[in-house]
Amino acid sequence: MNTQTDLKRLGLFDARVPRYTSYPTAPHFTPGVGPARFAEWIEAVPAGASISLYIHVPFCRRLCWFCACRTQGTSSDAPVIAYAEMLKAEIALLRKHLAPGVTLSRLHWGGGTPTLLSPDLMRGLADQVFDVVPLAPGGEFSVEIDPNEIDAPRLDALAAAGMNRASIGVQDFDPEIQKAIGREQSYELTKRVCDMVRARGIRSLNADILYGLPHQTNARISDSVQKLLTLSPDRVALYGYAHVPWMSRRQQMLPSDAMPTPEERLSLFETARELFRWDGYAEIGIDHFARAMDGLAVAQASGKLRRNFQGYTDDTAAALIGLGASSISRFPQGFAQNASGTAAHTKAIRAGQFSTHRGHVFAGEDLLRARIIEAMMCDFRVDRGELERNFAAATDQIEAMFQAAKATFGDMVTVDAAGLAIPDHARPLTRMIARTFDAYDHAKAKHSAAV
Repeated sequence: MNTQTDLKRLGLFDARVPRYTSYPTAPHFTPGVGPARFAEWIEAVPAGASISLYIHVPFCRRLCWFCACRTQGTSSDAPVIAYAEMLKAEIALLRKHLAPGVTLSRLHWGGGTPTLLSPDLMRGLADQVFDVVPLAPGGEFSVEIDPNEIDAPRLDALAAAGMNRASIGVQDFDPEIQKAIGREQSYELTKRVCDMVRARGIRSLNADILYGLPHQTNARISDSVQKLLTLSPDRVALYGYAHVPWMSRRQQMLPSDAMPTPEERLSLFETARELFRWDGYAEIGIDHFARAMDGLAVAQASGKLRRNFQGYTDDTAAALIGLGASSISRFPQGFAQNASGTAAHTKAIRAGQFSTHRGHVFAGEDLLRARIIEAMMCDFRVDRGELERNFAAATDQIEAMFQAAKATFGDMVTVDAAGLAIPDHARPLTRMIARTFDAYDHAKAKHSAAV
């Protein structure tokens, strides 16, 4: 890795840039995409195709202070039950627009806390989904699991429904840090849940852990990572905590004076990264790690790694359809986002239409630039020949883009006949380098820190 002096000179420790889980990014969505266009895009999915489906459950029994997701707390099951019924109605609406023979390559339940659902609600929701779009052979059904909000009957229901990948949120195992972020969850509880998952034959286990949290030190994150490694997750997301209190007011509860500096955040990441590498995990993109036989590692090795709103994926489906409040869909034609509030979303579904309230229709150089950014985020290199073949882009146009990045980042970028590449020592700058290929104005958008 290059020295911190060089990284500082290039602005790494001051910059705020998109995470590029989409291009253009969500702040650039507009009201020009509504329910009619969303339905039109669903109808354009070919008969017999495979799609991905994301279902958002926004409820949590308690709200973690660090979280910036679209969630709401509830101490009662009543809103969860009503929301589950609404999801069934939304799935029935999807059926009306979907061509015959469409199957699922991926089904993901996220939140919020999907495991707030009772066993009966889980079974009913899964049955409804698979009645409309069956899981394809080799398809994946994954669920985000809060160890504080799961038990044997609910795991039994998920396993019986076909869940074959579980995603466990860890964040950090240090008690002081957990208290500071409003997420108390012991190692013992997390291990017990992991054991319960595996005892039911669930073949794959994901885990999320954060760096950049208040009170975190290299020693503390090292301890948390080593504890996580004893659970042998198949893949790990090592996310940088995004402190965005202007978007998520609950983050104001975190002690700002205990936050690590940007330089310390980079050191925390490097400490955790080395531990995963020493334990045999392959590095996947900028912040994921996977066992050699996991789908992400296989996809990366074969050049098929992709990036979407859930991070890195080995899914190759052309369409990702999001159901539930605030969910985002991606089609070959563009992006569409549902109404963020559960009340507005539910009202639309009960009226017999989708709640789509904004999005983006691909135009101009969107797809070319999107592919460049995705390739950079996934593979740290961009194949010049692929761009020329798939996007009919002129050689001089591509070269001008590459040289603009080279002019800004110097030896942090290499440009040759094969294309553009980011050397290992420059990988912390990847999101900043990607931004040079972003044609949209980010002056007013408030993104998370670059490191």
